[in-house]
Amino acid sequence: MAVWQLAAAQSAHLAGGGTGPLDRGAVAAAVVLLLVAAGFDLFDGRVARRLGGSGMGAELDNLADVISFGFAPAFFVVAWGTLGGGGALPVAAAAAVLLAVVVRLARFSCQSPGCGNFTGLPSPFGAMAVITVVLLDPPVLLGSAAVVAVAWLMVSRIEYPKPRGRMAYAVLVWIAGSVACLTAWAMDAPAGTALLYSGSSLVLVLLAAVPVYLLTTRRHARLSVPQSPLPPPGGPAD
Repeated sequence: MAVWQLAAAQSAHLAGGGTGPLDRGAVAAAVVLLLVAAGFDLFDGRVARRLGGSGMGAELDNLADVISFGFAPAFFVVAWGTLGGGGALPVAAAAAVLLAVVVRLARFSCQSPGCGNFTGLPSPFGAMAVITVVLLDPPVLLGSAAVVAVAWLMVSRIEYPKPRGRMAYAVLVWIAGSVACLTAWAMDAPAGTALLYSGSSLVLVLLAAVPVYLLTTRRHARLSVPQSPLPPPGGPAD
């Protein structure tokens, strides 16, 4: 639905002879649809386990994730690059995002379900990071490099904690706050643009800070474990 919304808005924009950015309302509606998909993705696995999921359901879930968090953000990047006159560079960055999501989901399907962390940036958060870059509207070269960096994070070996318990609800609150900021921005409310830019920058900082925090915590835990004393050099006495 997000792709359809954005494609319809872009077609109408080009048909009307527009050359600048798309209408705020159209962009905000498409991003809100993606945020809703990310919210459902938080709890679909829990609902499937409670109701008794099937192998076919798992494959359909992966297909939906590829469309929602791979194809849709890639289409956002292509639309942004096309209207900005970026040429082939944004298209290559969009292809990198789509490929990274496919590889990320394939690797996730092979992981044991009891693992406490994600290996690589989860695709919903990667999609939100890509959309954040597009909304910030940087220069084409810088924006394409940032999108490729997000794609690399998704296929990297960097670990991210799984949002469980209170963390899952905190992510849900963050999604609701993002929807509110987008609504204020689309309605051209006072300080709406400042809210959008500050929130978008915070998202990128958090995505970079989470793995650093996790690595620092693990290193501190290893240093806190007392080591067993070494035996004397001469061995036990006779």
